[in-house]
Amino acid sequence: MVTLTSADNALKSLYLGVVSEQLNTAVNPLLAQIRQSTADVWGKEVRRLAQYGVNGGIGAGTEEGDLPSAAGNNYEQFVTTLKNLYGTIEISDKAIRASENNAGAFVNLLNAEMEGLIKSSSFNFGRMLFGDGSGKLCTVSSVSGTTITADSVKNIIEGMVVDFYDASSSAPVTGVTGRRVLSVDRANDTFTVSGSTVTGVEANDFVVVQGSYNLELTGLGAIFSDEGSLYGLDRTTHKWMIPYMKDSVGTISEIAIQTAIDKLEETAGSRVNFIVCSWGVKRAIQKVLSASRALTDPTVLAGGYKAITYNGIPIVADRFCPEGTMYLLNTDDFCLHQLCDWKWLEGDDGKVIKQIPGKPIYTATLVKYADLICTRPCGQAMLSGITEE
Repeated sequence: MVTLTSADNALKSLYLGVVSEQLNTAVNPLLAQIRQSTADVWGKEVRRLAQYGVNGGIGAGTEEGDLPSAAGNNYEQFVTTLKNLYGTIEISDKAIRASENNAGAFVNLLNAEMEGLIKSSSFNFGRMLFGDGSGKLCTVSSVSGTTITADSVKNIIEGMVVDFYDASSSAPVTGVTGRRVLSVDRANDTFTVSGSTVTGVEANDFVVVQGSYNLELTGLGAIFSDEGSLYGLDRTTHKWMIPYMKDSVGTISEIAIQTAIDKLEETAGSRVNFIVCSWGVKRAIQKVLSASRALTDPTVLAGGYKAITYNGIPIVADRFCPEGTMYLLNTDDFCLHQLCDWKWLEGDDGKVIKQIPGKPIYTATLVKYADLICTRPCGQAMLSGITEE
């Protein structure tokens, strides 16, 4: 007979390892290339020493002159707060009782919940990798009833629960938090949310995932900037924290790509090993490489992803990469620092399945405390304003 205890044990012993592997490698190809480590985690923070420049203790001299003065490596400490990443499943008491005498039916029920969790996590964690940590999904253009027109719905999907924030105060708009996305019209950049009329939301206000404002991973959107601070360091006085960025590229060419690669190797000694771009940019690259007969057979990456290559460097399209944009990365410089791998949130009794107070529903929550750090921002490049195909 299937019981809550047996279901609890199944989540711990059978599903945790499989789901963790899927979330670590199947979210998207970029995450699959990034190393994950528990090193440099101190309490609730990641503190990582980053070396920049060169050792200064070298020089030329006379046969009997003084030796060069010692001048060791240059270091700065990167500091970031571990972000709290959660994934929750729900199972009704009715569903459990209906399958308590049919182990196969209950296994199917758990499988369906796990697949839903992986799909949702793949969308949200993949999105975070390209975000700036704010959790901002889109900017509101106009509102009509419960239908919102936005600048883009790339980061919006049916079932997502969102909050609306006031652009001037960066505070939640009263009465329009915790709204569930019911439908998305991707052709017209509109989406509809649950509940009554969305009031108090105006143009330029923005949308975030429920409760996530300024609490998401430090993604590429935060790394690729020449303003403000990153990991606690001001980029105005730490120029080596600024990546190579070229905008208004227009028609993509092999020269544009190679120039960015050469600049990184010349100025930072960095060798690009991974290129990620939008789908339209990928098609434009394929057109260019096909015309020059440089297009090669796809290669297979970690996680089973297929990618075309440029001079042996895999090129992958990602749904969350901004339109007209290409990132040229040295993934050896990236690490997802974590307190631990994915774990079930357990109560004092050691149980992972808990009843929601006042409701005939049981929940279980996966948790991971982590943040992304790039130790050499100047070793990365971004091309934007690329004409898409």
